[in-house]
Amino acid sequence: MPLIDRYIAKAIAIPLFGTLVLAAMLLVLDKLLRLVDFVINLGGPISVVWRMLANLMPEYFALGIPIGLLLGILLAFRGLATSSELDALRGIGAGFGRLLRVPMAYAVVLAALNLFLVGWLQPWTHYGYERLRFDLSSGALGASLKVGEFNNLSKRFTIRIDRSEAGGTQLHGLFVQADDQKGGAVTATAAHGRFLATDDPNTILLRLEQGRLIQQNQSFTTPRTLAFQSYDLPITLPRIDSFRARAQNDAEEMTLPEIIRASYFGGATGAENLAARANLHFRLVEVILMLLLPMLAVALAVPPKRSSSSLGIFIGIVMVVAYHKINQWAEDAGARGDFPVELVMYVPFLLFAGLIVWMYLTLATKPGGQPIGALERGGAKLMSFIKRLLPKPRRRVGAAR
Repeated sequence: MPLIDRYIAKAIAIPLFGTLVLAAMLLVLDKLLRLVDFVINLGGPISVVWRMLANLMPEYFALGIPIGLLLGILLAFRGLATSSELDALRGIGAGFGRLLRVPMAYAVVLAALNLFLVGWLQPWTHYGYERLRFDLSSGALGASLKVGEFNNLSKRFTIRIDRSEAGGTQLHGLFVQADDQKGGAVTATAAHGRFLATDDPNTILLRLEQGRLIQQNQSFTTPRTLAFQSYDLPITLPRIDSFRARAQNDAEEMTLPEIIRASYFGGATGAENLAARANLHFRLVEVILMLLLPMLAVALAVPPKRSSSSLGIFIGIVMVVAYHKINQWAEDAGARGDFPVELVMYVPFLLFAGLIVWMYLTLATKPGGQPIGALERGGAKLMSFIKRLLPKPRRRVGAAR
């Protein structure tokens, strides 16, 4: 690579990957607390939280890669502009078209990566996440016993423990009540206990030690009592339904070839066809936009002369996030049939693309052209007005000696 390209590539790489990692961490932390609360409330093992987060990572990276690309290029070119290096490069004949080679290479590679994420990987991980939620809600992942509370392992079995040791394999201070379908019940207390597996996957064994048992039955005139050193109590686990097949009435779980077939080759009809087409074009416009982000970043990166304002960074983030929200609205409107899908998805894209091209051409072809110059001047006047409204600090006059 020529020296200029290597220099620009290095300047872009650090903020790009730093922003991508930071965005992913923020999204993970926001979801982590809710997942922990969800898993604990359902009594599931805490390890499932990390499996659910792993299935969410492709979605988070698909959202973070465009922001990371925009900020990486924007911060790199802003650094070149504020240090006058951009003027030096243009002075030796390197125009904006030449300087955009490396940013466009970044955009092409990351757009291909994003297409793989949203087209193949994210549908599978979305299905895996929903399956984990189903397994957790149905009890297929197992349930953790809460110490000091009554736990219902099934409709007819209740257990309470005072203390748990060795990762839950040793239980102490147990109270157990098991009902049968004939109106009978077994109530027991025990000093110790543990769960054991059986040959039947639908049945587990609770071995109680050093306790007393009361058995009630309609055929008994009085309840029967028993003191025991060891007693095995079988527990029938509830039947767990199997999870649905992937991409069943959910366009987000379709891979790119599957959603194309459902959209235009008779794979779906009616409302399902509208949802598939809307989701397909939502994925496509989000990926295609990445090829325009280098021009947007450069247009916002170069501040007016004798200005070091960071307004372009703020505007860039707002524009990309706002466009993403517009795409989400357009997808919902197209899926409902409020507007033709292709029209409602590509009209905002063409308008946004036109705005980006205009901003870039204003900077690259017009002498002294500044697409955000008016906003810079307006922001400076607003800050000056706010400063005049704020009370000025009083001068402290020193005491005369």
